[in-house]
Amino acid sequence: MPRYTWWFAGILSALVLGAIAFLTLREHSAEAAAALAKAQEAVAAAEGASRTNALLAGELETLRAKAAELEEQVRKSATSRDALEQQMRSELESREVTISELQGRLTVNILDRILFDSGEADLKPEGQAVLSKVAKILGQHADRQIQVIGHTDNVPVVNRTRGGFTDNWGLSAGRATAAVRFLAEKAGVDARRLSAVGCGEFRPIADNATTEGRARNRRIAVVVLPAEYSDVPRATPAPSNASRTNAVVPATTTDGDAKPEAKTAP
Repeated sequence: MPRYTWWFAGILSALVLGAIAFLTLREHSAEAAAALAKAQEAVAAAEGASRTNALLAGELETLRAKAAELEEQVRKSATSRDALEQQMRSELESREVTISELQGRLTVNILDRILFDSGEADLKPEGQAVLSKVAKILGQHADRQIQVIGHTDNVPVVNRTRGGFTDNWGLSAGRATAAVRFLAEKAGVDARRLSAVGCGEFRPIADNATTEGRARNRRIAVVVLPAEYSDVPRATPAPSNASRTNAVVPATTTDGDAKPEAKTAP
C-alpha cells in the first residue's frame, strides 16, 4: 500500500477520534450545565423555603401574642364579673331582690311591690333606695352596658291608670323608663350606658295562675351585659387652646348678613 494511503488513513482516524472526543465533551458539558441548573434551582427553592419559614414563624409569634392578650382579657373580664356578682349578692339580695347570672349577663330582678304602686310607674322611696345601691355598685364597673327591662303579670289594665297607661305593654315600658331616668338623673349613672325595654306580660318567670307567681312576674330586671358587649362611646375631648386660636366665627355686617371672619378665641 502506498505511503500516502497510510498518511491519509492516520489523518482520518485522528479526525474521527477528535470528533468523538468533542461530542463526548459536549455531551458531558450539557449534562454538567443541566446539573448546575438543577443545583441552582434547588438552592433558590431552599432559600425561598427559608424565607417562608421565617415569615411563618413571625406570624406564629404574632398569633401567640394575640392569643395570650385575649386570654388575659377573658381572665380579667371573668374576674370583674365574679367580683360584680359577689358584690351584688352581698349588698342587694333579699326576698324582693334576686341575682342571677347566665352567659356572662348578670340580672338583678327587683319585685315591683317595693318599686311602684299597683298600675303606676312612679318610683316609691323603697325602690329609689334599692336603685341607688345598684347605681353605686355599677359606678365601679363603668365598662358595662345596662338594660332595664319592665315586666308585668297577665292581668289586663282595665281602666286608664293615673299615669295614663291602658295596657301592660305601656305600663312595663313606663316603669323601665322611670327606673332608667332615676339611675341617670338622680343616681349618677352615665345615660349612655342605659337602655329601657318594656316586655309586658310576655316573659313570665313564674305561673300567672297563682297569686305568688303573678307577684314574681311583676318586676324590673336590671341586666348588666358582659364587658365585651360594651359600646359606650368615649367622651369627646374639649378642643385645646391651640385649636381654638384660628377658629372661624361669624361676624355681622351692617346690613345684617353673616360674614365669616377669622378671630382669635379668648
